[in-house]
Order: sequence, then C-alpha cells, then structure tokens
Amino acid sequence: MSYCRSTLLVGFSLGFVFSLAFAQASHDAASNAQLASPEIEQKVDTLLKRMTFDEKIGQLVQYSATEAHLAKLSGPSTAALNVNPPGPGGIDSYALAQKGELGSMLNTVGQSLTNHFQHAAVDNTRLHIPLLFGADVIHGFRTIFPVPLATASSWDPALVTDLAHMAAVEARTAGVNWFYSPMVDIARDARWGRCTEGAGEDPYLGSAIARAYIRGYQGDSLSAPDSVAASVKHFAAYGAAEAGREYNTTDMSELQLRQVYLPPYHAAVEAGAATVMSAFNSLNGVPASANPFLLQTILATSGASTVSLSPTTQPSWSSRIMALHSIRPWPPRKLSPPASTST
Repeated sequence: MSYCRSTLLVGFSLGFVFSLAFAQASHDAASNAQLASPEIEQKVDTLLKRMTFDEKIGQLVQYSATEAHLAKLSGPSTAALNVNPPGPGGIDSYALAQKGELGSMLNTVGQSLTNHFQHAAVDNTRLHIPLLFGADVIHGFRTIFPVPLATASSWDPALVTDLAHMAAVEARTAGVNWFYSPMVDIARDARWGRCTEGAGEDPYLGSAIARAYIRGYQGDSLSAPDSVAASVKHFAAYGAAEAGREYNTTDMSELQLRQVYLPPYHAAVEAGAATVMSAFNSLNGVPASANPFLLQTILATSGASTVSLSPTTQPSWSSRIMALHSIRPWPPRKLSPPASTST
C-alpha cells in the first residue's frame, strides 16, 4: 500500500512539474512585443518632442467617474458631476480630459461612459491622445471565478490563462482596457488579508501563475480587441508587510528579496507585462513608490518594456507611458458618435 501511495505521489509530483515547465516554455514569447518595436519607439520620441510640460504631466493624472456629464452633451456647463475623491473638491474630470490634463480613468466602466470621456480627450485635445480606462479586475469581470489563491492551488497555469482571457474579453466590451492585476506578491503570513489575491507562498508556482495571467490578459497583441494591458502589483515585497498589517513597512535582506519575492515579478515582466504598479509600503525604510533601488536599479535596468506606476519621472518611464497608449491604433481611429442621453 505504501509503495502504491509513493508511486502515485511521485507520478503526481512529476506531472505537476512537467505541467509548469510546459507552461513556462509555451509562454516564453512576450505578449507586448509592439511596445519594444523601433517603430513605436520612434513614434513615442516624435510625440514627446511635440508635447508641452503640462501635457506630459497630464498623462500622469488619473481620476474616476461613474456617471456622464449630461450637461456637456448640450451646453457649456462645467458643473463637476464627477468628483474624485468624493466630497468637496470640485474635480471636473471631463474638463480635464478636454484640456489634455487627464491620462487615465479608474472604475469608469461601460461602453457609453468610456466613449463619452474618450470623445472629450480625442476630439478636443491638441495631440488627440486617447485615455486609458483601468479597473481592479481580480478574479473575473462579469463572470466571477474563484479567488486567485484558489485558482493557483489548481496548479494549472493553462486554466488560469483561460480564466484571465475571459475576463479580458468581457472587460473590453465595457470599455476597460487596463487591469490592475495580477497580484504576484509572495505571501507567507496568513494574517495578511490580501493573501487571497496572490498565488501563495512559493516563488516557483507564483512565477508560473504570473506568466499565465499575463498571457491571458494580453494575448499576442495589445492592439487586439480581446486584450487588456496588465499591471503587475505590488512592486515589491508588498506581501511581506510586518505582522500582516496592510500598508505596513517591510524589512528584509536583499538576498531574501531576490530569491523569494522578486521571481514572480521577473516572470511577469519576461512574459511581456505592459505595466508594473509600485507598492504602498516602505522597503527597508524607503517608500516603494520613490525607491531608487526598486524602480531604477532593479526595474528600469531589467530591460523590461514596462511602465512603473509611481512618482518617478525618469525619461525612459515617461516615454513608456506614451508607448502604452499605442494599445489603441495610431493615429487614433475615429470614434463612434456618443449615444444620445434622454432625461
């Protein structure tokens, strides 16, 4: 009996290893090759030379809106119907889009709504740069799947790729073209509530799952109608927050960082992740979003064609923000007229 049990265990283990190895081999080709193409780089350089300083800053601005500016469809009113954050502030995201002072929107979902704001940006701005529409799509868009920790426990990267692709297809029909996913943070402290968003504690499995998500979200081309740009998060070591407390500081050696926590990010970038989100925490006393070691020594010199969502303004990062906008045809195609709104 023990011999049979051992044989089954060994066979199962070998099957698992071969499955992950096959998944890794089949995903070697980057899914955002166009972002590294000389043609796109040339267009990016040309565009950057034409942009004013204010227009460059505008591409770094993001606000959310959950309803359309109805008054904008028929009159010049500038009432701030869309305010982020909620409360007094009077942030008119529609007006920002019209002036080229908005680069992306958060949780603005729906074909009519995204089309409404896209018209504001493309039809009215000098350079006609389209907006990006991002959302936290963690385990499905309309169709909801088990949480990422559960799907990772299937040890089936091909399944994860299929689920991720389905979420991308559904989201694109709603105007969303940018996912703040996958979360590839290694998590070894069960007190941290966000363990459910990742693949668990193992760097090897985490890397395989990270590649699977990128392939599912982005496919072979970011220009495809069933593709969304992925944002790998949270760079880096966000899952090692002390005492499992959200946003808490992280303190670790570089050896542990590189051997345990960085491999899934590296796998995602190698698979072609379009963007990388910086973490909310501090690493060894330095905030991750302004950490030269993380953002420049590791990320910027990795040869990745990625965007780091952080306050750094190094030229290569700024140019890649513009390159990301090439997920839409260049020059921007003519948009369909906005849907009429009845009151």
